[in-house]
Amino acid sequence: MFSQQFAVGQRSSEKKIILVMGPTSSGKSEFAETLAVKSDQAVVYIATAKVDENDREWQARIIKHQQRRPANWRTVTAALNLSSYLDQGIVGECFLIDSLGTWVANFLDLESELWQQKSDRFLESLKSTKAEVILVGEETGWGVVPAYPLGRLFRDRLGYLSRQVGNLADITYLVTGGHVLNLSLLGEPLSKYEI
Repeated sequence: MFSQQFAVGQRSSEKKIILVMGPTSSGKSEFAETLAVKSDQAVVYIATAKVDENDREWQARIIKHQQRRPANWRTVTAALNLSSYLDQGIVGECFLIDSLGTWVANFLDLESELWQQKSDRFLESLKSTKAEVILVGEETGWGVVPAYPLGRLFRDRLGYLSRQVGNLADITYLVTGGHVLNLSLLGEPLSKYEI
């Protein structure tokens, strides 16, 4: 049974932003896909990964995700131009973005100022899109501190972006340990306490 606390299909005229966070292989993508199906809207799956034909393990992961998706979903790849797709969103569409971490990784070579501009542009597009948006994000900050600078940069950028998206989200979920937690029901947004 699909609990009322997870219902997306019963929507008002307002679009929703939903963030689904979790660690690796937690089921966050599968849960986000369930939410997209329940939205009763035209789903556009927005993949943020760059395709590397030489990486067989990565290809296998992509195929696994593709095989789970309903045939009527449209799939687009937005490794670099995610904001442009959000800008084109219309009422009646549900964008499922998988994932924030992969999108952040695509820009690790950007200097801090350029990354800030890129992430600010993304957040503005997220706020202004007319489509409903479900975002999948990786929870990386609970593990060991990366031993190399690029790993720490990734963790910090993704953590900060996830926090900003969480501030915008109407509903935030955490998928971990075989359970889905609706953080919007269990807690309060940190932004309520920010000075």
